[in-house]
Amino acid sequence: MTSYLSIYDLEKGRIIPVLQTETLIEAPNWTPDGKTLIVNGQGMLFRVSLDDPGLERIDTGPADSLNNDHGVSPDGQTLVISDASAHGDSCIYTLPIGGGDPQQITKNVPSWWHGWSPDGKTLAYAARRESVMGIYTIAVSGGTETCLNQDLEHCDGPDYTPDGAWIWFNGARAGAMDLWRMRPDGNELQRMTDEPTQNWFPHPSPDGRQVLYLAYESGVFGHPRNHSVKLRLMPSGGGPSRPICELYGGQGSLNVPCWHPDGSLFAFVAYREPGL
Repeated sequence: MTSYLSIYDLEKGRIIPVLQTETLIEAPNWTPDGKTLIVNGQGMLFRVSLDDPGLERIDTGPADSLNNDHGVSPDGQTLVISDASAHGDSCIYTLPIGGGDPQQITKNVPSWWHGWSPDGKTLAYAARRESVMGIYTIAVSGGTETCLNQDLEHCDGPDYTPDGAWIWFNGARAGAMDLWRMRPDGNELQRMTDEPTQNWFPHPSPDGRQVLYLAYESGVFGHPRNHSVKLRLMPSGGGPSRPICELYGGQGSLNVPCWHPDGSLFAFVAYREPGL
């Protein structure tokens, strides 16, 4: 599998290649200075400098079974990862931005991180508790988790709006995966899409005006790899979406917050179709 780490320039409407590698990499985040991308691959975490693109491993201590749910704190000082090394299932940890030993945040597993509140105090994540998926939050220092929603058939990908007023996520009802939003306390649940596509991983833009997401064709269950998918944008207040680009990918392409800090760019990963 060949991975293509790329940037999409919204103003120019074009894709900018960053790195091609035979390593399966996933889920790019930006550092707040806009100079570096963070990706995972083969259970490890890497930084990719835009000045000299390459995979530079980040020290994550004993955590060596990372999945693609990771990110950077609003102040740029801390990394958050989801890793299965110690518990055999995904658990959330934080560590210094430069690398180091991870500090366990969630007591319960599995937990998959997806959003960091703009004030830096709270983490939002998807979790399975007693076979039921839900959206949860927890203080960045750990402690007791709060369940915000368990009312949908499946849910994933919670991400905050830049003002902290809403949490967007994807959730299924009657087999249809759509985008939803709710207040940070779980109130005012609103369905934001009603489309034939299966919609995943909404990411509000830094200016709060639009939401980027990944759309599978109708009938696809879950968020598998190796599909022709579209990246789409919709107004943050709701309304028709528009396609930005089509790529071969899915799982790993757009799982976590991926906007450049100034909102002019976003990062994603595409993959080479087998046999091509």
